[in-house]
Amino acid sequence: LPEMSAAGSKYIDTEVENAINGVKQMKTLMDKTSKDHQAMLHNLEETKRKKEEAVQLAREKEQQLAAKQEVCNETMLALWEECKPCLKHTCMRFYSRTCHSGSGLVGRQLEEFLNHSSPFSIWVNGERIDSLLERDQRQERQFEDLEERFGLLEDGVDDIFQDSTQVYGRMYPFFQAPFGGFREVFRPPIQHIRFAPRRERFSRELHPFFHHPHHGFHHLFQPLFEMTQRMLEEAQGGWEHSLGQGGFPAESRNSSNDRMVCREIRRNSAGCLRMRDECEKCREILSVDCWQTDPAQSQLREQLEDALHLAERFTRHYDDLLRAFQAEMLNTTAVLDQLNRQFGWVSRLANLTQENDGFLQVTTVLSKAPNLEDPSAPPDTQVTVQLFDSEPLSLVVPGDISWQDPRFMEMVAEQALRHYKEN
Repeated sequence: LPEMSAAGSKYIDTEVENAINGVKQMKTLMDKTSKDHQAMLHNLEETKRKKEEAVQLAREKEQQLAAKQEVCNETMLALWEECKPCLKHTCMRFYSRTCHSGSGLVGRQLEEFLNHSSPFSIWVNGERIDSLLERDQRQERQFEDLEERFGLLEDGVDDIFQDSTQVYGRMYPFFQAPFGGFREVFRPPIQHIRFAPRRERFSRELHPFFHHPHHGFHHLFQPLFEMTQRMLEEAQGGWEHSLGQGGFPAESRNSSNDRMVCREIRRNSAGCLRMRDECEKCREILSVDCWQTDPAQSQLREQLEDALHLAERFTRHYDDLLRAFQAEMLNTTAVLDQLNRQFGWVSRLANLTQENDGFLQVTTVLSKAPNLEDPSAPPDTQVTVQLFDSEPLSLVVPGDISWQDPRFMEMVAEQALRHYKEN
């Protein structure tokens, strides 16, 4: 039995070495992903800065135009008083027919919004700035969620790697190549640049999470990616509407756009301004030629439009970067999941101590009863072993493989390790 235990432990030793090298692959992949992530963060940061500058410029031009609105004040105010009831009626009729709930609250919010607004909000497409600011808040929440999940991914791989280095350092201090380079991977982490401090994570809880058959690394990003895809599809309709001058004609609507519009009106009554083209007096406000008495207003309006277009372009680019980041994470986590299923089990040995006689102990070897259907066939052999910290396990080796055959203990050790990984 001691000789059989030693032969089985030799096989297990080799598998542990291979698994440690596999964890090294995981760490190498994670290091590369972290470097790519830093480049992505720089792109996101630069795009965010340009977007914020464009929005700020648009708001400045809007304020400058607002300061000049007294030039057309009398004419526009008269039209505005006739525009408001039509705009409210048109928006509420759309909302009550299309959206499922909240008409009363939306009506009160819209009434308050119109009473505190001026005809100038029609003139300069004020809802576009509101939409940009709301989109910025949603992007920020999405980015924070991505960063949190990426941090969990880094911590998960680091935990597995560090536990594996403990196994390596305690059991194999004299590894030869290719395992001798394992320690070279264990270097100080990359210095990360982040927009905001990452919330505290509880990495000690990650091992049960990542070893659960249905909750691996890939699980971190899959639902978020699907949610973002739906969000971007709905937002695309919003951008198309915000870039145009029209409202929401019934023939051009679809259920996805309707849901987006309902949410927008609930969040921000300024969304109703998009329906201005359906009210004659609101259209007349747009046709008031204010810049005949003040040509500078024409230039300000052009500058406002340019700033809005630029901000919207950078906002879409930011969306594209977030989507590309998630797609890359899906691909990376799929590979990490596969490597973890193959090799991650070795990290669970960090708290074990290797017995003098090796990892695998053979306790009994028995010949089973002959096969009654074929009495001439050699009887199978039943072997009871204990691997690492597992409970004793009974395995069966075909009778045509003798105890002295090197394949005998290799088959036993292979079955025992497969059972250990699965359980």
